[in-house]
Amino acid sequence: MAEFKLAGDVRTTTGKKNRALRKQGLVPGVVYGPTDQPVSVQFPYREVEVILMRAGGTNLIDVEVGGNTYPSLAREVQRDVVRGDILHVDFLAVDLSQKIRVDVPVIMEGRSPLVASREAILITGPSTLTLEVYPQDIRDRILVDLTPLDTMGAEILVKDLKFKEGVTVINEPNEMIAKVVQPAAARRAEADAMVAAEGEAAEGEAEAAE
Repeated sequence: MAEFKLAGDVRTTTGKKNRALRKQGLVPGVVYGPTDQPVSVQFPYREVEVILMRAGGTNLIDVEVGGNTYPSLAREVQRDVVRGDILHVDFLAVDLSQKIRVDVPVIMEGRSPLVASREAILITGPSTLTLEVYPQDIRDRILVDLTPLDTMGAEILVKDLKFKEGVTVINEPNEMIAKVVQPAAARRAEADAMVAAEGEAAEGEAEAAE
């Protein structure tokens, strides 16, 4: 049983007739899956809006239509390009016994001590990771703690992240998630200092030779 529920009705309108539904405060949509025939549906606008805000695309939603319940993920949301109103929603019905692939957001938390002291800057990798997971085990975010990044050049790779048993990460294990590096100004100053030191050493050698 999913945490989120959305009740609607079977939809009989198609094409341009869906405009009339929207004027009635309804959102047309479809529920589809790998084994079931697509079901045309319609939902009250406000209920769809709230569910999408709360569940997003990574939380299971029990879509209840025509006496049936479809554990689903919100897959494609069409919106008005000007007002942002929801025009249509596609729900992917899932088989709870089969793994699926989902893109889960990566959220950084905490702060590197070096970044906090302005000795380094943080560079980050992908904003999402692709997981292969049972639908009921989908997580809505992947939290990455930045506080261990306390030495220059320290990094967090995909392989450093911990997941529950049964979760497979599709991204490359050595893909960088976060890293602390010297600011460009600091790197330039260090390079200039090295050049100056080398110049002084060369001058010293020349004087010694004379």
